[in-house]
Amino acid sequence: MPAFKTLDDLTDIAGKRVLVRVDLNVPVSGGKVTDATRIERVAPTIRELSGKGAKVILLAHFGRPKGEPVADMSLSQIVPAVQEVLDQAVAFAADCVGDAAASAIARMNNGDILLLENTRFHKGEEKNTPEFTAELAENGDIYVNDAFSAAHRAHASTEGLAHHLPAYAGRTMQEELEALEKGLGNPARPVVAIVGGAKVSTKIDLLMNLVKKVDALVIGGGMANTFIAARGVNVGKSLCEHDLAETAKQIMIEAESAGCAIVLPEDGVVAREFKANADNETVSVTAIPADAMMLDVGPKSVAAVNEWISRASTLVWNGPLGAFEIPPFDTATVAAAKHAAERTEAGKLTSVAGGGDTVSALNHAGVADDFSYVSTAGGAFLEWMEGKELPGVAVLTKMA
Repeated sequence: MPAFKTLDDLTDIAGKRVLVRVDLNVPVSGGKVTDATRIERVAPTIRELSGKGAKVILLAHFGRPKGEPVADMSLSQIVPAVQEVLDQAVAFAADCVGDAAASAIARMNNGDILLLENTRFHKGEEKNTPEFTAELAENGDIYVNDAFSAAHRAHASTEGLAHHLPAYAGRTMQEELEALEKGLGNPARPVVAIVGGAKVSTKIDLLMNLVKKVDALVIGGGMANTFIAARGVNVGKSLCEHDLAETAKQIMIEAESAGCAIVLPEDGVVAREFKANADNETVSVTAIPADAMMLDVGPKSVAAVNEWISRASTLVWNGPLGAFEIPPFDTATVAAAKHAAERTEAGKLTSVAGGGDTVSALNHAGVADDFSYVSTAGGAFLEWMEGKELPGVAVLTKMA
């Protein structure tokens, strides 16, 4: 993995203005934060910098205001949750540039924390304009990026600032990059990837990249139906992208060429309606009734997945095996997740997982804390799995 500077390289920062890009794009209902996970993730970096006497100036976005101030997308509503997590006062400035930001920064004492208003209230943020980036840079002496989840965007606050100020990775960014290196960059083999979710169309690049890097690719969720159908099997009313049959065949050809085993369901749990506790039965994937849909993989398939997990030294997971949101179609995902967690806790497996549904599924299984690393990054995690360069990461390595 290319080198990048971390907080370990930052010394004598008392009194320095440190611009810290964080991800505070958290769910809010009724003006209150309903899930503070992302705030908790960046808390160690903020506390460390504050503890060393830096003036900690937080940069973040919230929602998609499209370059204009939008009242209900103001970061002011996030301040109470940030204060609660940090157990420390957090000041707020009504803009991220200009007089409002400058005057708020001028009032800071060493160790103080200040949150600037939504960077996306300015068109120059997403366009990464030199003018806006320079305005942001005027507010700091040092730049720390701790928002891996926004690293796939070449925005002013995620990429541009690194060209203006000494740039460092925060603790969350560092932890994420080190975990990803163990996952696919330089993993212990054998490597198994589990990819689930509804559609192949959203994960073509991901699948094409993985078959060249892993020893086995387990395909679950609705997308498995597309692969099964591509083999000439009738999948009934199951979610299936029949128009992507040739794409699925090409992925299987690429996998065979690369020596990657494709693991598809052997059996499935089928139902006539998509609802909790719907009448269901387990059948071979070659015997799905014409009026039924497969909503989970069956026990034989789970056993095969768990066997691959047992063989693996590294597991990368993105997407559930079935419709885990509704019982009993969460059975396979929970069983495989628990098996991976047990192997991880026994020190026999490095397990890296990410993606919104994946995080929810692992939390549902009660094992998210037992994996080696669970990324909350969403799009950035997916693009990393696709083998794409992430601008916010690339610029840190170039400036190291």
